[in-house]
Amino acid sequence: MNRQHLQTKLGKVTSELFREKGYVAFVDVFMKLGYLAPKDYESWRMKRVPDLESVVGVNLGKIKFIMKTVRKNCRDGGCRESRTGYKSWGKGRKLWLRFSKSGEESIERAYATHFLEPNTKNQDKPQNDAPDPPRPVTFRARAQ
Repeated sequence: MNRQHLQTKLGKVTSELFREKGYVAFVDVFMKLGYLAPKDYESWRMKRVPDLESVVGVNLGKIKFIMKTVRKNCRDGGCRESRTGYKSWGKGRKLWLRFSKSGEESIERAYATHFLEPNTKNQDKPQNDAPDPPRPVTFRARAQ
């Protein structure tokens, strides 16, 4: 897939993710593009592989291009950035996961950044003094 085609595809993928989840995360982008299999993502989350880059099915140049394009599009669209901590799943102590082979802080921070939809709540809301109605809360009992 050439870069121009990939840019077009990235626009569709990020729009889908915003619609489905309300945010864009790079791990989700890689999965939507087919570069990261769900089983490989799970292996990374379970600490079976040392870093995410080793299971993403494209080279570092393409990973960098994808991240740069998504970041630029989200920033241009007024999205808010939020750094998210990724910890391991499974039994035992929950450890911070590594995204890159190098472990360099700026790269780790870039991978861990989620892009949230722009705050349009006040613009779309009709101007009135009535508060929002309370939302129902549901609690589930845990099996012991």
